[in-house]
Amino acid sequence: MPLSEHEQRILAELEESLSKQDPRFAKNVRETNVYSHAGRRVRWGILGFVVGLLVLIFFFSESILLGLVGVALMFVAAVVIERNARLLGRASWQDITRPGHGDDAHANSGPRTSSLRDWLSRQRRKSE
Repeated sequence: MPLSEHEQRILAELEESLSKQDPRFAKNVRETNVYSHAGRRVRWGILGFVVGLLVLIFFFSESILLGLVGVALMFVAAVVIERNARLLGRASWQDITRPGHGDDAHANSGPRTSSLRDWLSRQRRKSE
């Protein structure tokens, strides 16, 4: 449901006052979305997996316990990667790479997405 003119004006005033009071925070809110956090966690997960693999390779021959610590680190990192990759899998490439203005999927979708959506709805109507 679209916002009324009065609600849009109030929202614009709130955004303007936020930008004046704390411009750095306002910039961070404008440029950050759910997908940027998930992408960052995937990168940390990959780093953790590589560190766990290195611990396993270098220390397993000296201590089985340290080798198991490396395996445990690899497992935790793989879970982090999998969970956040699922979230990224729901996003289009534009959502991940382009800073969004919130998480409104319809606002971020371009003409290709809407034309695909229209085509799919026409196909559904034909099959019914």
